Amino acid sequence: METWLPVIIQLISGAAGGNIAGSLLKDQSLGTVGNSIAGIVGGGIGGVILNAVGVAVSGGSIDVGSIVGSVAGGGVGGAVLMIIVGIIKKAIGK
Repeated sequence: METWLPVIIQLISGAAGGNIAGSLLKDQSLGTVGNSIAGIVGGGIGGVILNAVGVAVSGGSIDVGSIVGSVAGGGVGGAVLMIIVGIIKKAIGK
């Protein structure tokens, strides 16, 4: 379970980040479910990117730094992906 905790935190943070971005940027919002799905995917991608650049957010131990890194990576990744998908959806809809 200890190795899955950072991933779970990233996915939940991603959903929250996607919904926060959707509430702030109404014209890119995908709705609550769409924002959550894009945020979850973005949260997972954000965690993978942080691991790839050497920021150890899932190093096996649970400490405050690991949790903060997981929350930040997931939240930012979720928000960014939601915004990108929202912009693409808006451009296609024109």
